[in-house]
Amino acid sequence: MKIAIAMEGNTVSEHFGHCENFYVADIENKEVKNPQVIANPGHVPGFLPKFLAEKKVECIITGGIGAKAIELFNEMGIEVITGARGTAEEVVPGYIRGELVSTGSVCREHMHAGECGGH
Repeated sequence: MKIAIAMEGNTVSEHFGHCENFYVADIENKEVKNPQVIANPGHVPGFLPKFLAEKKVECIITGGIGAKAIELFNEMGIEVITGARGTAEEVVPGYIRGELVSTGSVCREHMHAGECGGH
């Protein structure tokens, strides 16, 4: 299983598409393998789902994300977990233990302050 966590610095990003980078790692036998940080190539609607699918990502973890992006990821068979908080070092063990549960946090309007996590 390959996961990607949307990050701002070393914490989970409140907004997936505008994150600074992605922490990407393989989870094998409940262990983290091949962790790497990949810069976000840019927020263009519909691009990131394809970009991460090409990297064989099977699960996205983020604070918040738009409904259309969730739909695109789901169409590609990629799970989306929203509402995550903390650092990758805090989030990944919870994911491995099966304790990380999506809150359903969906960004509705990117132009309206307060509707998208910390925006």
